[in-house]
Amino acid sequence: MIKKRGVIKMEWLSYLVLLLCPLMMIFCMKGHGGGHKHHDSHSSKDFNNKVDNLETENAKLRKEIDALSSIVRKES
Repeated sequence: MIKKRGVIKMEWLSYLVLLLCPLMMIFCMKGHGGGHKHHDSHSSKDFNNKVDNLETENAKLRKEIDALSSIVRKES
């Protein structure tokens, strides 16, 4: 009789875990996307500024690489 109660408890526990998974997913997804629409315009401006900064930095680094490559070619 004790083993049977343990088996029944384990069945309820497995059902409980199965029911908790979708609930946890709903709350996690709500937490990730809940405030996204409110800050959408601000974050897109931020993103565009970061991309512009990276592009200018990339252009500077390419010029430096070209300059260093020409120095190495002259020495060879």
